Amino acid sequence: MEIYIPNAELEKKTILKKYKELLLLLYDKTNATQREQIHKAMALAAKAHKDMRRKSGEPYIYHPLAVAKIVVQEINLGTTSVVCALLHDVVEDTEYTLEDIRDMFGDKVAKITDGLTKIENLAISSDESIQAENFRKIFLSMSEDIRVILIKLADRLHNMRTLESMPTEKQWKISSETSFFYVPIAHRLGLYKIKSELEDYAMSYTDPINYRLIANKLKDTEKTRETMIKDFVAPIKQQLEAEHIEAEVSGRTKSISSIFAKMQRQKVNFEDVYDVFAVRFVFEAEPEDEIKRCWDIYRIVSNIYPHNKPDRVRDFLTNPKPNGYQALHTTVMSRSGKWIEVQIRSKRMDEIAERGLAAHYKYKEAGRTPEEYDNRVEDWLAKIRTVLTSEDSSALDFLNELKLNLDLKEVYVFTPKGDMRVLKAGATVLDFAYDLHTNLGNKCLGGKVNSNIVPRNYVLKNGDQVEIITSKNQKPTFEWFDFVKTTRARECIKEAIKLEQKKYSEEGMKILKDIFNELHMDFNPQNIGKVQSATKILSPIEFWNYVAEKKLTKSKVAHILSNTKNKDLESFQKAVTDRNERSLESLIDEELEKNPEIFMLDESSSNFKYVIAQCCKPIPGDQVVGFQKSSDIIEVHRTNCPEAIEQMSKFGNRIIKAKWRKEQEIAFLSGIRMEGFDKRGMIKEIIDIITSQHNLNIRSLNIATKNGVFTGEVMLYIENVKALNGLIEQLRKIDNIEKIERIGFDIA
Repeated sequence: MEIYIPNAELEKKTILKKYKELLLLLYDKTNATQREQIHKAMALAAKAHKDMRRKSGEPYIYHPLAVAKIVVQEINLGTTSVVCALLHDVVEDTEYTLEDIRDMFGDKVAKITDGLTKIENLAISSDESIQAENFRKIFLSMSEDIRVILIKLADRLHNMRTLESMPTEKQWKISSETSFFYVPIAHRLGLYKIKSELEDYAMSYTDPINYRLIANKLKDTEKTRETMIKDFVAPIKQQLEAEHIEAEVSGRTKSISSIFAKMQRQKVNFEDVYDVFAVRFVFEAEPEDEIKRCWDIYRIVSNIYPHNKPDRVRDFLTNPKPNGYQALHTTVMSRSGKWIEVQIRSKRMDEIAERGLAAHYKYKEAGRTPEEYDNRVEDWLAKIRTVLTSEDSSALDFLNELKLNLDLKEVYVFTPKGDMRVLKAGATVLDFAYDLHTNLGNKCLGGKVNSNIVPRNYVLKNGDQVEIITSKNQKPTFEWFDFVKTTRARECIKEAIKLEQKKYSEEGMKILKDIFNELHMDFNPQNIGKVQSATKILSPIEFWNYVAEKKLTKSKVAHILSNTKNKDLESFQKAVTDRNERSLESLIDEELEKNPEIFMLDESSSNFKYVIAQCCKPIPGDQVVGFQKSSDIIEVHRTNCPEAIEQMSKFGNRIIKAKWRKEQEIAFLSGIRMEGFDKRGMIKEIIDIITSQHNLNIRSLNIATKNGVFTGEVMLYIENVKALNGLIEQLRKIDNIEKIERIGFDIA
């Protein structure tokens, strides 16, 4: 990384240049009054951040200027958003207050700025997360004004573009947050360009080896792709001209992260990913002609090149994605023998695909957005508000529910009258019942799907027609949480169970109070505590349900209260006290003060023990991160492990920078998976390479053959990644082995 050398004169010129570039982008979209507001915001930001510098050494004002430019150029927002982008760190990082912002710029700018300001110095318990609380605050503000999250995405994008100057553990924390939350949010809002860039930057820090591997392969094959696209497009262009259809043609390479995800999902090598790039046709047309024009171009393409499969024609024209994305996709075989994905869309569709929500509203105001998905983003925001207003939902609960709502895969089902409902993919009959009405869900026994009786946990498919069957005696249970996928259903079940538990609690209190009265004992917390401790039920709700179910007799209560030496009470009270006295966060912070900056992974540490995470099974040579599980245990993950990314995105303060000791000679359990065509002597050849040539110990070997194709898994003890990669390369040379990979984790 190049070292930045401050130069006051050059910095002043650079700030002025960046500001002029911003004004130039805005000039045609603003009037004199609006430009005056932007001038005022710039002056305040420059003054507030005057003596501040970024980790790179650059003046801090470069950052808000860059965020404002992204807001205008890449998201297409207006004056208020630019003002807020310039001011987004003023309250958080300087002496200016929210009231100062309100006095100078009004209530709207103050509200958005407040939504962009992190919560600091918040007292939280062990099972809570400051990151989660901050996300909840952002979404609370976003549910009132969508510009909060759009500006936050611009802020995160610039932070990722300049993340190189941050310490390693900060890079992991920020990258994990980005991939776990900001990427799916950008996707949900239709900001595909920003989503892909965020995703790639995050992968470059959490999985740099695979990132560089794919980046190098893309670079090596760049000229080949250009030639292939040129040859592929030529006959299509000729036919388009013959039919007087004007369309811009471009070739787009998939993002590195999406290529890697497909490699993991399909368990294939880079060379076997058939749609590494796509050819896009974009045309100008009136709204009423767009769909017909898409199918005209599709007809021309499919007449020239054969299809992959009928189901590779993906029609997002009549069924747009929830974020408004419309296009027609197909995959065809080129004359070079490679499958090529073709995307067809109008300029309006293309702008919505690139700029998402802001473009959606631009066309909506002009009356050029189809009514059928006019309110889908608003519906999503309504779901977010439902989760936010849940009284007993913690910030972490909110984030988990939010993740469910960010999944774009959906299923289209119909009521008996033919009304269409859109649900999350994997949704069940019970989800559908709750989507129609809360009471319908609470009383749901099952349903009829396409006239066939099915249970309430039946998973719905596209096109299903569903009728709900109810019973007045039916009540939601905890088991129902396993039957649903949607946030609405989960919230309704939670509320129904809570009301039922409250009823049980009141009934249980009445029963126990009557018993106490008959025994002439005081109905006070001390006596109630004695009885509860004797049952060994820590949860108050479970205890009162136990009493309400009449499992506690008068004679048993009398026996408990007559026992003055109640050891159960003592242990019960100690358990409660120990649980509440100190938070895990305080224990962690205390230990971290004693802990060196880098935790060396070996057997010599007396204060800390480390465990290898079973989800990704890191071995020496892997890039790893430690995650504090308790006051004396660190769990070690690979930095690209999805589980580690989720934990780092929620509990960044528990990250421990970890490193393997080079001199370490401990064998770790790892494994490889193979596929290929069976032949005589295959197993012997594999074992000889592992045991004789590499001198490794095999823990287990499982090989199965069917119809001449074999699959095999070998678990073995190995010292480091270098040794494992060497073994894989050697095994790859065996004839008939077509695919070989390390066993670690899968990316869904």
